[in-house]
Amino acid sequence: MSKEPCNILIVDDDQDIVVAGRLLLKQHFASVVTTSDPYQIPLLLQEQKIDVVLLDMNYSAGATSSKEGLYWLKQILSLNPSVSVILMTAYGDIELAVRALKEGATDFVLKPWQNDKLVAILKTACQQGKGKTRRTAEAAEQNKTAYHYADFIGVSPAMQRVYQSIEKVAATDANVLILGENGTGKEVAARALHRKSHRAANVFEKVDLGAVSETLFESELFGHAKGAFTDAKEDRAGRIEAANGGTLFLDEIGNLSLALQAKLLSVLQNRQVIRLGTNKPRPIDIRLVCATNMPLYDMVKQGTFRQDLLYRINTVEIVLPPLRERREDIKLLAEHFLKVYSEKYNRKKLGIAKDTMRRLTEYHWPGNIRELDHAMERAVILCDEDELQADDFYLAPDDNQHKQGSGETTATGDYTLEALEKMMVQKALVKHAGNITHAAKELGITRTALYRRIEKHGL
Repeated sequence: MSKEPCNILIVDDDQDIVVAGRLLLKQHFASVVTTSDPYQIPLLLQEQKIDVVLLDMNYSAGATSSKEGLYWLKQILSLNPSVSVILMTAYGDIELAVRALKEGATDFVLKPWQNDKLVAILKTACQQGKGKTRRTAEAAEQNKTAYHYADFIGVSPAMQRVYQSIEKVAATDANVLILGENGTGKEVAARALHRKSHRAANVFEKVDLGAVSETLFESELFGHAKGAFTDAKEDRAGRIEAANGGTLFLDEIGNLSLALQAKLLSVLQNRQVIRLGTNKPRPIDIRLVCATNMPLYDMVKQGTFRQDLLYRINTVEIVLPPLRERREDIKLLAEHFLKVYSEKYNRKKLGIAKDTMRRLTEYHWPGNIRELDHAMERAVILCDEDELQADDFYLAPDDNQHKQGSGETTATGDYTLEALEKMMVQKALVKHAGNITHAAKELGITRTALYRRIEKHGL
């Protein structure tokens, strides 16, 4: 049996898992390296060529939160973005899996694993890694304006302005506020700023403020001392401290309450944090990048966002255009996602029909690039022909179109309850960028009921 020319690193503090993994995988892959100490990861990545990391999610005794695994995921990708990371845990959690994939993981497996399934996942990750490296090299040879950064694709005047802004501000330590609708690539822009800055060799720490509850905000961002509250069993640095020397990316900053805005402003003004349960200030050296899809200037007028905080975070402002305002980039993006997913799902001869491309270009894309990404992946999976056809896509009707008389209709004129239900589920998912909790709340149903409808309609 020929071995896959791929180098695997297994990181797990359970020696039984390490031994079992090595015995299984060395039969299928060129090299299998193991360690039980995650702090060895940077050295191993530096000393050896690693293609895929099989990473445990928990290392402290009794730990089940998986925060350690997410931390090391970020460290690995910051050290070598071309490495594929497969996360593994004994604790199944759909939301955690989604978060891990959003943070850059390639896949997620549960322990105890099924041998055949684990090998298949790793082989797929190896192929994706090769494709990622090859695409990066190809992009460097292509038109620089089309593939200006590793993850930015576009030739439109709107994107040219974005590129110019990033070039000018990246080399400084100025605070940057990135504005734009959901799915326009705000995190991609933040990472581009980091990669082009003098802090590029240090950490990029992302905090999704929309996912941090008010009660945990101070502990999560500022850290805490042992005994500061019931579950504080050890001293812990906060996310701001973790970003020391690098870039701190605060996503969804518009979601903060006024009380939390005041606490954040104090830290940013004083350039120091005080962990919960202590009186000792700790100096911080960070480059701050914030992002939101909310109208902060209107919120200032309404008294729901502090004007002094807005002044603090937006020394420079970068506005990302929605996809409907850069239609000349849709073909480039569609072809890019087709390459990615045709390789992932082994549909390498797949193309896009001319009429289909015209329809994609004319569509209003309310979910922007994220919606196009998901639409292309789904179409590649479901397509039965050698070219993607219009019927392989479900595109939500434009609220400003398809009107007849005094009422609205679906794009196809289908008034059946089933068609209308499918349309409303799709619109809610697009509006909330795939967030199941928010979409279910909008529809007035439970998450479980929404999952059933997604499966029912093949969304």
